[in-house]
Amino acid sequence: MTDDSLPTRRAAALDCGDSDGTCHWRISHVWGDGVGILGGPPKCAKSWFGLDMAVSLASATPFLDHFAVHDPGPTLVYLAEDALPQVRARIAGICLHRGLELAQLDMHVITAPAVRLDQTADQKRLASTLESLRPKLLLLDPLVRLHRLDENSSADISALLGYLRELQRCHDVAIVVVHHMRKAIRAHLGQALRGSGDLYAWTDHAAYLTRSGPGSDRLRLTLEHRAAPALDPIELRLASRDDGTATHLEWLKTPSRRHG
Repeated sequence: MTDDSLPTRRAAALDCGDSDGTCHWRISHVWGDGVGILGGPPKCAKSWFGLDMAVSLASATPFLDHFAVHDPGPTLVYLAEDALPQVRARIAGICLHRGLELAQLDMHVITAPAVRLDQTADQKRLASTLESLRPKLLLLDPLVRLHRLDENSSADISALLGYLRELQRCHDVAIVVVHHMRKAIRAHLGQALRGSGDLYAWTDHAAYLTRSGPGSDRLRLTLEHRAAPALDPIELRLASRDDGTATHLEWLKTPSRRHG
């Protein structure tokens, strides 16, 4: 091949993934090496879920006190809608529940007042941050605050998602993007994501949080993966100690694996 050829590898030399030939899990049966959407209507604990993932990988402790962590290491989060003291308080609450020392947690928070992933300058800054920290997981919450594009434009959104896919591959970082669902929830939750259908098509992993019923404090977690079977839906709720501290997501029953 010439110097300007695209890189190739023989099929037998490609990474074969986990022992079952599916994917490398970062958190067993929840999230792997790729990119994906954490979706749901407003006020369905999406930020809590994302932070719990980040704390789990940074501390090598089970996600939701159940799902094993693989290849733990630093994590990086950006919560565009939450003040930094609130972000710290949420992380500290999860740590208190887990018996972790916040000061020892290898978890990093982007403190910039704004990050625009449709702007070249901010794209370069994020890539530089990933190169420096080498995180295992990047949480971006929520997508709507990270750009000024038309979310219904396939051309606009596909370019943004292409950039995130490139970040994932270049920096070996699992990427979780928090995104809102439309008010009318469809039977197939991926089709209820706001904006272009490219968002759903882009995902390697998806986690959807919805209310179990009107006014219910119970949440229904539905997982989906491109190359692995999913678990049956899981019931969760936000729980705290009697004094209101150590707020965390608590699961209410053990799910089974769903095939097909």
